[in-house]
Amino acid sequence: MTNKNDNHAKPSIFYGWYIVLIGAMSLFFSGPGQTYSNAVFIDYYILDFNWERSLVSGIYSAATLAAGFLLYLVGSSIDRFGQRKVSLTVSILLAIACFWNSIVMNPFMLFVGFFLIRLLGQGSMTLVPNTLIPQWFIEKRGRAFSLMMIGGFISSTLFPPFNAWLISNFGWENAWRVLGLIILVFFVPIVYFFMKNKPEDMGLLPDNKKHQDLEDDEHSSKLPKDISWTLKEAMGTRQFWLLLLCVGIPSMINTGLTFHLVSILSGSGLSIGAAAFILSLMAMVGFPVTLLAGFLLEKVKVHYMFAFVFLGQFVFIMTLYFTDSFMWAIAFGLIWGFVGGLERIVISMVFPDYFGRRHIGSIKGVATTITVAGSAFGPLPFGIAYDLFGGYQEILLFMMLFPALGITASLLSPKPIKQQ
Repeated sequence: MTNKNDNHAKPSIFYGWYIVLIGAMSLFFSGPGQTYSNAVFIDYYILDFNWERSLVSGIYSAATLAAGFLLYLVGSSIDRFGQRKVSLTVSILLAIACFWNSIVMNPFMLFVGFFLIRLLGQGSMTLVPNTLIPQWFIEKRGRAFSLMMIGGFISSTLFPPFNAWLISNFGWENAWRVLGLIILVFFVPIVYFFMKNKPEDMGLLPDNKKHQDLEDDEHSSKLPKDISWTLKEAMGTRQFWLLLLCVGIPSMINTGLTFHLVSILSGSGLSIGAAAFILSLMAMVGFPVTLLAGFLLEKVKVHYMFAFVFLGQFVFIMTLYFTDSFMWAIAFGLIWGFVGGLERIVISMVFPDYFGRRHIGSIKGVATTITVAGSAFGPLPFGIAYDLFGGYQEILLFMMLFPALGITASLLSPKPIKQQ
């Protein structure tokens, strides 16, 4: 029965926009588990423990790959228990993982530390908001993702120089302890008090639609359209497997470049501070691009945008290949940031857009597993190439093959039509 006071009962600001803010915070506080944050620590491990770069790269890759295999379970847990409970558990464990990393003394402890922060930070802390936003928005999903992604860009802008400052002044051990405390003090209470799983739990509908719309016209064009696929149904489509390839390639390339960026740029005579600046520049450029991309994706077919992202990847790898000065490095950072701004929205949008929101936890769990697995394979070939050739020119040339593969996979992946 229609509630005559339905319009008056609704708050002036749709709670979904608060959820977007919390999602942005989740992306921000995933920072300690992200490669742009860890990259600042790598050279200190190598220096303090006298380890080879390929050893640290291999440990990072193996730990990331192992973490990736568990993300399907995280996604299934989201479908079963809801985003709030999973986020609360994950954020507390991520803080503990930071404390563990502060006492690393040998390769095994480093593996455990990398495994925990990659599973909990890079994987779970980003998986939760990427399944939460589709619950609250359908028609306005693009702009909601755009606003949420601000948290990720602020994180990648602030954490590299913040980590460098902490390490320079207090040592890498205390830097990890500070990161853990920040998560416990600031993010955990926000999740506990304010995160809600879906609008229906609060008597609301996605996009702040009115219940009146549902009763007046079941087929109204005003209604948000969401056709949900199960994971099994999604796996029966060609697009699902091609999209997994499409999300794995950027993760592999970006992680490999970010992990070794200090070393890559040092080959051009640039300092660790310059590398941190390039990482921050990338994030600053990507910020306005992300805002625009979300609105565009409400109008433009997502697989075309994906193909454009891969074209941009080819360009920035080529630019880095020729980088031999600070100005070339800035050009690389600008292009990388622009492409990254598009990439984040496309990857976040494509699975809920194609397969709906009801089973998005398990579907995104598989996709995030591939994303993390891709990032696992990124650092190792760069480290091996450095040890073999004393530089990165050969591996950069080889990496140019993958964007070409991504363009092909994207163009072969239009939105599937579910047979009723």
